[in-house]
Amino acid sequence: MAQLDLRPAPVSIAPARRLPQLAVGLVLYGVSMAMQIRAVLGLSPWDVLHEGLTKRLDISFGLTTALTAGIVLLLWIPLRQRPGIGTLANVVFIAVTVDLTLALLQTPDSLIARIALLVGGVALNGLATATYVGVRLGPGPRDGLMTGLAARTGRSVRVVRTGIEIVVLGCGWLLGGTVGAGTVLYALGIGPATQFFLRYTYWHRRDPA
Repeated sequence: MAQLDLRPAPVSIAPARRLPQLAVGLVLYGVSMAMQIRAVLGLSPWDVLHEGLTKRLDISFGLTTALTAGIVLLLWIPLRQRPGIGTLANVVFIAVTVDLTLALLQTPDSLIARIALLVGGVALNGLATATYVGVRLGPGPRDGLMTGLAARTGRSVRVVRTGIEIVVLGCGWLLGGTVGAGTVLYALGIGPATQFFLRYTYWHRRDPA
């Protein structure tokens, strides 16, 4: 698959096509997070941090994700990153959706069902990521931190992302977040899953001749 251009494009271009896809992607992302939480088999590095903070602050998981996103956005300022509509929608849609899904979804008693919930959650997360990233309306707060640091330090995105996730994973684990097989599955599976689904969700900008 050829390298895709994921740089933000103006929202004024094809908004009727792109805005609904953005909303669907973010809703699916919140649902996928809740599925992984209810599986209780380990979370993504950022969600390990979110869960640890949720326990310490005694607030909802969704509110924790929004507060964390707000702090991360403050870190964008020295990096000279600019949020797009997709960045701001990311904060609101995911926070609301994950809390609503958690209210409706319970942890299964069967280990087989929990494994299925975990695998489904990771796969859905890949689809959701590809869906909202593919419309090019601005990165999420955490993705923007990664790309901004990569640009400022001259390091590769892979190195910067790994460093960030090691830090947040360690902090989340110390705060009581759930680390387990799901953490490993997410780390290994989210990249390939997102890449696979991008071929179907990527918005191709067609400039006038």
